[in-house]
Amino acid sequence: MSDTVCVGAIAGAFGTGGEVRLKSFTAHPEDIAAYGALATEDGARSFEVTLTGQTSGALTARLSGVRTREQAESLRGTRLYVPRERLPELPEDEFYHADLIGLSVHDSGGALLGRVRAVLNHGAADLLEVEVPGESGTVLLPFTREAVPTVDLVSGRIVADPPEGIF
Repeated sequence: MSDTVCVGAIAGAFGTGGEVRLKSFTAHPEDIAAYGALATEDGARSFEVTLTGQTSGALTARLSGVRTREQAESLRGTRLYVPRERLPELPEDEFYHADLIGLSVHDSGGALLGRVRAVLNHGAADLLEVEVPGESGTVLLPFTREAVPTVDLVSGRIVADPPEGIF
């Protein structure tokens, strides 16, 4: 597990005064401003975040040190991270998406099915995008208790009981 977790990304400038459109990856989008300063992936820059409103699909915000539209636009695509210790503890059967990425996926007999590439959510429920060894494509595995009965972060593995025909 990494010491930092990606909690959002800058989607571009908003208006002319240096505000940005901010995509939040937190369960409650507004929580992104509650974790203190957010840093770039390399840690070279950090920003205090002040939310100013909402726009379609994003929050609007002011970032410390960003005063012009040009500065805001130059940050487009920048992912923002927070130290893991600032995040709240999760209940036993909940996980941060960042902790699932990279875990190996095995069937109940122990055979390797693949490795988690991403966690996706298109509205209904989370899906694990699984890279299958020797295959060029990926498989989408529903992240439900039925399809994924065991997640073992300590050993870095998931035990899956996938629906028929997925793999």
